Amino acid sequence: MEISGELYDFIVRVVEDKVKDLKVQRREYEGLVKAIDRLAEAQEKTEEQLGRLVEAQRRTEERLNKLVEAQERTEERLNKLAEAQAKTEERLNKLAEAQTRTEKRVNMLAQAQAKTEERLSELALRVDQLALSVERLVKGLEGLRIEVGRLSETIGFGLEDVARVVLPSWLYRHHEIEVEDLRREFLLVDGREVKVDLYGRGKRRGRDVTVIGEVKSRIYGRDVDEFHEKLKEIKKTIKDTVIPVMFGYLIHPSTKDKAEKLGILLVASHVR
Repeated sequence: MEISGELYDFIVRVVEDKVKDLKVQRREYEGLVKAIDRLAEAQEKTEEQLGRLVEAQRRTEERLNKLVEAQERTEERLNKLAEAQAKTEERLNKLAEAQTRTEKRVNMLAQAQAKTEERLSELALRVDQLALSVERLVKGLEGLRIEVGRLSETIGFGLEDVARVVLPSWLYRHHEIEVEDLRREFLLVDGREVKVDLYGRGKRRGRDVTVIGEVKSRIYGRDVDEFHEKLKEIKKTIKDTVIPVMFGYLIHPSTKDKAEKLGILLVASHVR
């Protein structure tokens, strides 16, 4: 079949139109492919960014959790600090109260101290006055002592005179001791003088004896002890048998047993 020129031209135009359409579609397709590729790359980048964002979000949440925990710990510490502060304030209040009480006590002590100092001043004045009184009393006692000493010497000498008269006969009647004279004597013992109120040599049943007498207005136990100690020294200078005698106005009953044990004769002025 033979194609006419018009048909051929028509077919050629149709084919060319189709080819043009195909070229256009191909270019569009290629552009679409490129767009899709770009979209794919953009999607990959987006997904990569999303991944980084997700990771960043995860780290952020992790940090937030840590911050929350830290905040909780901070709040817990703050609560403890608040409790400690409350306790501190309570202790401060107690200390303030104690300080107030202490200040009151200090004030009371200061007042008491002032009163004590006042009393001490008064006491010091009274002590000074008492010291003056004691000084006057001491002077008075010293004068009295001198007067008593003089009186004792006077009485002593008088009592010794009585003893010189009474003792010789008493010694003879009660102990067969013959002694004619009794006198005051000073004996030399170890280089020093010892006063003897009554001293006399005599005999007892043919043997030589020496009478040593002590004269006191009142004779007590301590006087017997002192005379006994004195006799120990005197006996060092006397070869004869020593007859110790104590003579006085008053002889205390407690001295008798002691004198008897020590071998000392006791004679009252009123006996005969």
